[in-house]
Amino acid sequence: MADKQTEHTLEDRVRAAMRPEGDYGREVLARMNSAEGAHAALSTWGLSHLDVKKDARMLDVGCGGGANLLRLLTLAPEGHVTGLDYSETSVATSRETAAAEIAARRCEVVQGDVAAMPFADGSFDLMTSFETIYFWPDVPRALAEIRRVLAPGGALFICDEDDGMTDEDWTSAIAELRVYTEGELTDLLTAAGFTNIKTWHDAETHWLCVSAIA
Repeated sequence: MADKQTEHTLEDRVRAAMRPEGDYGREVLARMNSAEGAHAALSTWGLSHLDVKKDARMLDVGCGGGANLLRLLTLAPEGHVTGLDYSETSVATSRETAAAEIAARRCEVVQGDVAAMPFADGSFDLMTSFETIYFWPDVPRALAEIRRVLAPGGALFICDEDDGMTDEDWTSAIAELRVYTEGELTDLLTAAGFTNIKTWHDAETHWLCVSAIA
């Protein structure tokens, strides 16, 4: 019998990453959560650039399977993290992943849209986005909303596996996907009013991280 993975087209795989649903969505989220996978390696590299307050109020947008919620709590042992995702399957999976932390009231996971978040102004000290900005339909609107929910001086941290300088064909798999270069992200953040923009770039892997202050 053929591997079930081969039954899914490139478009299927990208759409499942964008909005995991059903059995295949849960399969994709399990791979995202795997400690041995590419997502874990990227997250570990990205988070190594962050200096997080021990009691930080954190928000992870597009939390997927929830693995990064646990990583963020490790960096902020007295902090609290909220996961946000517009996929019902992702929300359910993240809640399972962080069940102990939710029970300890150090974590919550909610369903919602980055461009219209259900949080009060100035609710967070740090907001992270791992491999999700590709799928935001209105990046300027989302960045304005992020600035709203960040406290003054709060930080936005974006971590992407593609710097927009590769020949990977998955970037054209669906119309809703767009990969941003370092310069494009810097311009978008500047236009949105963010300051103190910093970038980290691995030319070999094409990984890219950007931080900015609200």
